[in-house]
Amino acid sequence: MTTAPRTAALVVLAGTAPLLLAVGAAGPAAAHGAPTDPVSRVVACSPEGGQQARSAACRAAAASGVAVFDNLRLAGVDGRDRQVVPDGKLCSAGLAAYRGLDLARADWPSTRLTAGAGMTLTYKSTIPHTGTFKLFLTKDGYDPTKPLKWSDLPSRPFATATDPALVNGAYRIKAELPSDRTGRHLLYTIWQNTSTPDTYYSCSDVVFPAAKKAAGSAGSATREPVASPTKSAAAKTSAAPSPSKSPTDVTSAPPQPSETVTSDPGEAVSSATSDEDDRAPALPLVAGGAAGLLITAGAAYTLRRRR
Repeated sequence: MTTAPRTAALVVLAGTAPLLLAVGAAGPAAAHGAPTDPVSRVVACSPEGGQQARSAACRAAAASGVAVFDNLRLAGVDGRDRQVVPDGKLCSAGLAAYRGLDLARADWPSTRLTAGAGMTLTYKSTIPHTGTFKLFLTKDGYDPTKPLKWSDLPSRPFATATDPALVNGAYRIKAELPSDRTGRHLLYTIWQNTSTPDTYYSCSDVVFPAAKKAAGSAGSATREPVASPTKSAAAKTSAAPSPSKSPTDVTSAPPQPSETVTSDPGEAVSSATSDEDDRAPALPLVAGGAAGLLITAGAAYTLRRRR
């Protein structure tokens, strides 16, 4: 009587075992954690990556061999990251199953960021752990077409967070980005657990657009054009007296003495019409008139004696 139920139960388990294994290997939802914003390579290329998972970089990674789930971790590193993880294999942490993540190319799915601005790293996780997050950003001059080396990263992280709370399935770490980055870079996240011996490694590709030149900045200052004087203004300027000259300099030359024209003896006609000229005749005219009278009188006396 009891054999049949047991046999049926075994059949059910046998039938569901492949499904359970498939769910267990299904990807990020069943694993520990990785950054979703800025999106990490392992998340972008996972089944949860959507369109990003169909990108050329993710297809190349899959062809090179990559385990598409976020369980990329090493045990017993204990802070010796640069000694344990070899150059050129930082994104895979040196694990052969993730070697496709180390492909050096400039077309990985990326997140657009603003240099010098604040950001929030969202790190998805299904199991809470204590530990410290360390965030590194590649140095200025980083070349994404070359394998990532430790020398491409500063010796110290630009942000850290210890024991953040896991809220709604994610850790959220606020940080301020360096202000001197432009172009494509890589955000490298190290999460060293203290509740386990594991350390997790993640690569997130980011892009910093070039800063726009502000109006009025050096080399691009906008200056108001200096208007040239209009024709009317120029005419007024030419007609106006020069400030260096006195008013007397502006007037015409002082009038010359009136020209006197003599017609007959004893008469004079002046071109001047001022009162001063009409008031008194000149002395030479008076003398000339008296002489004429004397001569006339003498001539009349002589004629009378001859008669």
